[in-house]
Amino acid sequence: MSPSSCSNVVRACAAACAILAAAPARAQTWTPLANQPDFIPGEPLLLTDGTVMVQASGTNHWWRLTPDSGGSYVNGTWSPMAAMPADYAPLYYASAVLPDARVVVIGGEYNDADGSGDTALGAIYDPKTDVWSPLAGPTGWLQIGDSPSVVLADGTFMIGNAVQSDPRPALLDANSLTWTFTGALAQYEFSFSEQGFTLLPNGQVLTIDVGDNVNNSEIYTPSAGKWGSVGSTAVQLVNPHCAEIGPAVLMPDGKVFATGSTSNTAIYDPANRTWTAGPTFPDGVGVADGPAALLPNGNVLVQASPVSDACFQSPSEFFEFDGQNLNRVPPAAGADVVASNAGLMLVLPTGQIYFSGTGRVQIYTSAGTYQSAWAPAVTGFPAAVFAGEANYPISGTQFNGLSQGAMYGDDSQMATNYPLVRIVNKASGHVFYARTHDHSSMGVATGTTVVSTHFDVPATVETGPSSLAVVANGIPSPPVDIDVKFSIVPAITGNWYDPAESGMGFSVEVLPGNVMLAQWYAFSPNGGPVWITASGPIVDGSATLDAWLTSGPGGRFPPNFNGNQVANQPWGKITFTFDDCDSGRASWAPTAPGYTPGAMPIKRLTMPAGLSCG
Repeated sequence: MSPSSCSNVVRACAAACAILAAAPARAQTWTPLANQPDFIPGEPLLLTDGTVMVQASGTNHWWRLTPDSGGSYVNGTWSPMAAMPADYAPLYYASAVLPDARVVVIGGEYNDADGSGDTALGAIYDPKTDVWSPLAGPTGWLQIGDSPSVVLADGTFMIGNAVQSDPRPALLDANSLTWTFTGALAQYEFSFSEQGFTLLPNGQVLTIDVGDNVNNSEIYTPSAGKWGSVGSTAVQLVNPHCAEIGPAVLMPDGKVFATGSTSNTAIYDPANRTWTAGPTFPDGVGVADGPAALLPNGNVLVQASPVSDACFQSPSEFFEFDGQNLNRVPPAAGADVVASNAGLMLVLPTGQIYFSGTGRVQIYTSAGTYQSAWAPAVTGFPAAVFAGEANYPISGTQFNGLSQGAMYGDDSQMATNYPLVRIVNKASGHVFYARTHDHSSMGVATGTTVVSTHFDVPATVETGPSSLAVVANGIPSPPVDIDVKFSIVPAITGNWYDPAESGMGFSVEVLPGNVMLAQWYAFSPNGGPVWITASGPIVDGSATLDAWLTSGPGGRFPPNFNGNQVANQPWGKITFTFDDCDSGRASWAPTAPGYTPGAMPIKRLTMPAGLSCG
């Protein structure tokens, strides 16, 4: 976006002024979220656990959209996330989800934390700890601006400088958080201002030079670290009223559909490195900054607005490009009062499109479906998993989808070309996403090449027979069957409520079928351990188990018991009561004289399926 003060308020004004109407119920439909955010939604990013993190526009605050138990984002709920460093509240910046599931944000055309422009600050987010950490920009880059970025096929994050006269992109080593520089653009350009990056199936990156005024395009080859020209885009894409361009989206046929701030579009064919003219937008509209997204049916959804006399004008119109034609589709509610640059899109795991920019968040559902050849396929997976356990490997083909998903350009990046793992309980139909991380590839259209990732099973998952699918850009793999089991709670120790006793410790395992198995030890007043094992059903959030007494090596039994009396004799009861989903308390009621009932906490105790918390 051109660095002007008016562009800084376009989205905020759109949110405040939009007149909302119900989306028409046609083949393509728009549905508003049932629970609208109480903030102006900015950049959306899809985390690898299936939730959507959204910036409160122009602030350092982020919110999480979590789908409901049926997997619906329309009925999802919002919850606050950790805030970025107080001095960093960017607007229009580079961003990406990294292969290890962390999120990187760098630069910004504006930093609303201090009112400055073209900041070089950055931050990196760890979803495991819900913590943002500061990230310094590349050495020598005092300003970065609304720079384009991309995660290369090998997982390296690349950013192009949109401000300084330095045409060398910077590469981030995500482990050391250090930057290096790679090859410069060809002779036409001195920065990446207003440009976007499109990742190609061969690992190269396509960009269209905006500032050269001759519509030149370039290809970056990571193995060589060099850029090279691939010629003119065949038609004028850059509008002289504003040095802007629209998104360029890779399609399932391997070609790139590029839009511009004129009414023209262009098609790039990587197979022969040639450009041809695409269809022309009607009504004098184009995309002077704006979003587009690849739909599961293979079409590209794009937002456009008038560009004939000036850029950034309302109303917005929406089209699906089917590979040949631009077909008008119903507009989002409120689109009549915003230009295309106000919109943001994100491909959801359901195949629907998250859209913001008209005053409320809406979900676009397209007609048609995907071809089976486009779907991921799972070839290697665990037959059984345990709730709360991490680092399960899974492998297969096309885990990264056929495209980056949604595009915008230099102002926003929200690629989703990484695998999600979706688990559906067969008894309840409830949907759970397992956080994925450490993907072997971040390429696109990887074909028959076997790729892999790892996933962490959420502690809240329901147990029992389930189906598992890998989802990439809203297209799921054929499901495979898995068995989800309860995990074993590690042994813990604590003080037993009896002044005459030395201590107590126990371990607990929750078994399939809502059965709890407990083993613990206690020290009698006379010294020596007593080992106790008990098992029983869990009902209504609690378990009361009969305790049977056995002796550890060299152990003594409590008073009033002798060897003959002890064998297989009950010795009181232990009751587990669940306070919430993550913890409970255990109460011991012994029958032996001289012992007083006590209680101690149980940590990381997973609730069985079908039981409520509280």
